[in-house]
Amino acid sequence: MLRESVRALAEAKIAPHAAEVDEEARFPQEALDALVGSDLHAVHVPEEFGGAGADALATVIVIEEVARVCASSSLIPAVNKLGSLPLMLAASSELKARYLTPLARGDAMFSYCLSEPDAGSDAGGMKTRAVRDGDHYVLNGVKRWITNAGVSDYYTVMAVTDPEKRTRGGISAFVVEKGDAGVSFGAPEKKLGIKGSPTREVYLDNVRIPADRMIGAEGTGFATAMRTLDHTRITIAAQALGIAQGALDYAKGYVRERRQFGKPVGDFQGVQFMLADMAMKLEAARQLTYAAAARSQREDTDLTFFGAAAKCYASDAAMEITTDAVQLLGGYGYTRDYPVERMMRDAKITQIYEGTNQIQRVVMARNLP
Repeated sequence: MLRESVRALAEAKIAPHAAEVDEEARFPQEALDALVGSDLHAVHVPEEFGGAGADALATVIVIEEVARVCASSSLIPAVNKLGSLPLMLAASSELKARYLTPLARGDAMFSYCLSEPDAGSDAGGMKTRAVRDGDHYVLNGVKRWITNAGVSDYYTVMAVTDPEKRTRGGISAFVVEKGDAGVSFGAPEKKLGIKGSPTREVYLDNVRIPADRMIGAEGTGFATAMRTLDHTRITIAAQALGIAQGALDYAKGYVRERRQFGKPVGDFQGVQFMLADMAMKLEAARQLTYAAAARSQREDTDLTFFGAAAKCYASDAAMEITTDAVQLLGGYGYTRDYPVERMMRDAKITQIYEGTNQIQRVVMARNLP
């Protein structure tokens, strides 16, 4: 029922704008309005804060179905979870209530600030500093590759509080608000895909925030950041599933209609084998992603492995499936008149963000079940 309702909403209110959003590289406001109107913009927020209290699998299904028609729009529920999950994992009850309640209402969006110009895969190499000053902290630094930056109202920011300890107790997490003095944003990145989701730098210039905006205890930020990614890598797997499903669905319909040599292209065995392989890879990715989501919900000890495996496998599969979809459409697949080239471009980022797939393989190797 959840899948059917989200799919109906996505096809009616999000899909019609997807090509335009990509072409104009603009934020998908129609999608945000539709998702907020149906309480699907942040389904993971617990009921006590006014949210739907959806479990990890339900959240995966929402993201998957939105991504099936528009990958950029699927980053609304996905990044709302990424940005706010550190609070759910580690914040005080007061901080949770202050920020999760407006998120659940749809009055605000959340972003996640971990990466920096010189700290991507090596997130522990960050340079952003947070210095204690009485009852406040003063933050200075630059965060890069921040999804929905400039649109989101709230930002979970990781910053160094003890340079000597670094990842072993020297990094802390804070909530920074868009309106805080000293917060500004760089120009939107000009990207290959997910063009409707703004990606910008976040500049912190002597940003003075109350100490009670720290998420958890001082020095626990890096551990919270890594725990967050264990859970949210599964949402990237979900996004990859949706993109791949959209491409497969379109390709299936196309080869039934397109005729060559006097019959539908789909009647040729070579084409049928391609479709079979695409469907098989997609279903394998889906099963792994759902298994990881179940582990996320239970907080199983092997979550780290399964989260990395789901993200890595599903995104690799999505890249292969969307590439094959373009091939099945032939020359038409290479044009912007058809959606599969957009899906192919969108799929690429799922292999890169929230940890490149090379990093996922390192994570898996270190956490073999």
